[in-house]
Amino acid sequence: MITKNAMITIAGRPNVGKSTLINTLTGEKIAIVTNKPQTTRNRIFGVVNAEDSQLVLMDTPGFHKAQSRLGDYMIGIVRQSIANVDAVMLLVEPIPHVGTQEQLLIERIKETRVPAVLVINKIDSVTKESLLEVISVYSSAHEFDAIIPISARNGDGIAQLLAELVEYAKDGPQLFPEGMTTDQPERQVIAELVREKLLTNLQREVPHGTAVEVTKFSERGEESEQDDDPEPIIDVDVIIYCEKASHKGMIIGKNGAMLKKIGQQARVDIERFMGAKVFLQTWVKVKENWRDNNSAVRNFGYKD
Repeated sequence: MITKNAMITIAGRPNVGKSTLINTLTGEKIAIVTNKPQTTRNRIFGVVNAEDSQLVLMDTPGFHKAQSRLGDYMIGIVRQSIANVDAVMLLVEPIPHVGTQEQLLIERIKETRVPAVLVINKIDSVTKESLLEVISVYSSAHEFDAIIPISARNGDGIAQLLAELVEYAKDGPQLFPEGMTTDQPERQVIAELVREKLLTNLQREVPHGTAVEVTKFSERGEESEQDDDPEPIIDVDVIIYCEKASHKGMIIGKNGAMLKKIGQQARVDIERFMGAKVFLQTWVKVKENWRDNNSAVRNFGYKD
């Protein structure tokens, strides 16, 4: 029975592994993951029940220098998320140097006086001696409640991290129902899964200038020869917006090959997430310079 809860923010520079960590902790793919920076644009809640405690984890965009209205929005989300929470996880790479982004995040942690845990990710890529140097450098930068080395990819240190996070839980009600792992609506998760495939398959600035809108999300039944009960099929229509006509051509590809590839890859993940067969249709439209248009940024769901 859940009798405690804690709100905990995951913060760090782009591409440090925040989304991979929240997926590992929740046991489900609720945040998209690519090898490109600034993959996460919005604040995503992940829900983990551990013994009598419910942990609500906030995955935030990577902390970076904003270069557009969308970037301003993302940085604002990070700053807001390091306040009025029970704890912050500062996720860093195993490099024995406190970078500019990390320094700014530590300053924000000090300003808000929020308890903080340093989580050193990707420890499978360094030696034990190098790891000790990283611990020493960050210990001098701030007095963290704990320093926990992990590998979000292979699960090393995750049990120790979870045990530490449970210590921040305070008496309070269960905030999310049993079995719920994220606050994101199904439409939003689907849009993000499509955007992940854009980031994975396209190069340079093209995928960063895309937004995905789900315009149709409906369920129908399909009769099975072995069973009278119809198997559910989910019809999903999405529009992919890009900033230039030339980008539209790249997304569609020769004879539609790239768009077909993106759709096929996205459908696999959407079916896994929904637990049902999915019929996915995709279209591409141009909306010039939408990232610098406040109205467009809000319309695509990036709201405070």
